[in-house]
Amino acid sequence: MDIVILAVVIAVVVLGALGGLIVGSRRKKQLPPPPPAAPDITAPPAEPHVGDEAETPREEPRRTIEEVDLPNGSAPVVVEEPPAEAPEIEIPEPTAGRLVRLRTRLSRSQNALGKGLLTLLSREHLDEDTWEEIEDTLLTADVGVQPTQELVERLRERVKVLGTRTPEELRTLLREELVTLVGRDLDRAVKTEPEDRKPGIVMVVGVNGTGKTTTTGKLARVLVADGQSVVLGAADTFRAAAADQLQTWGERVGAHTVRGPEGGDPASVAFDAVKEGKEMGANVVLIDTAGRLHTKTGLMDELGKVKRVVEKQAPVDEVLLVLDATTGQNGLVQARVFSEVVDITGIVLTKLDGTAKGGIVVAVQRELGVPVKLVGLGEGADDLAPFEPEAFVDALIGE
Repeated sequence: MDIVILAVVIAVVVLGALGGLIVGSRRKKQLPPPPPAAPDITAPPAEPHVGDEAETPREEPRRTIEEVDLPNGSAPVVVEEPPAEAPEIEIPEPTAGRLVRLRTRLSRSQNALGKGLLTLLSREHLDEDTWEEIEDTLLTADVGVQPTQELVERLRERVKVLGTRTPEELRTLLREELVTLVGRDLDRAVKTEPEDRKPGIVMVVGVNGTGKTTTTGKLARVLVADGQSVVLGAADTFRAAAADQLQTWGERVGAHTVRGPEGGDPASVAFDAVKEGKEMGANVVLIDTAGRLHTKTGLMDELGKVKRVVEKQAPVDEVLLVLDATTGQNGLVQARVFSEVVDITGIVLTKLDGTAKGGIVVAVQRELGVPVKLVGLGEGADDLAPFEPEAFVDALIGE
């Protein structure tokens, strides 16, 4: 019996010890941390959708137009562009004595012709070789064969009579003979003021490259400087930008320009220019014609047509032929052809400052029987000068 009771007690003790071990081990184990609570995320605004994915529009508070604050002045602000400024009108310098002021521009011609002749005439003995050199100098300067022979004969006679020759006597002698050769008594005024009507009509003709359109613009400045009102007719409708170029020249001195479409009828533009010149009461109408090649007969015929169409309103008072002085004798070929198509009344020699062939003045006058009326002596706006024989000769032979 005692043995049974002892066994029961031992069993109870063993069971109690096992139970304590189990409870202690459980307490030592840590439970996993609880899962974090889901953050409160604000959903982004839904993107607009179409079709089946479209959302039902949500009601949102809106303001009426009465509740919206408008800026001061409910009318829209209109920004006005500043008006285009009119080009400033230039006042050209007076034309009287302009060639004298531009005398230095003839320095190249002076060295070749005037000083060359003075040097030869100053030799102690004027033998045949010297006179031949004098002839060569004149021919090289494009004076022409016939005028050269005439001048040499007169010089020979006067030098023989003079006997001794001081430098001043030679200069006076040569000046007198050259002035006679150039032509002291020719009428060189540009006819722009007919007695019985207004306006005077001037046509400007010439081949490409002679500076014809530029010369027309410079001539407008000459006339404005002399107190005349001018209308420009841009009848050169075949050369790109010719009308723009002429209009720019006109705007600088306040001259009105009449133009037509590019490639249009030149005669029509010339006709309209004269018509508007009459309506405006202008003193002069300058008509710039196309610079056609003189070898194209059909184009030259068209130049004659321009003149005939203009004369349905009024006679043409002046036809100025523009020649490039640097072309020398080749320019005479152009002069002959133009004189056959239209009656040339005057010559304008351009680029006379850039050539040693100042004698072309004499040659072209002899060829056409008409005077040189204007000469171009540079690229400046006021470098077109009325031709003055004495000032021209003085520039050739120097002081």
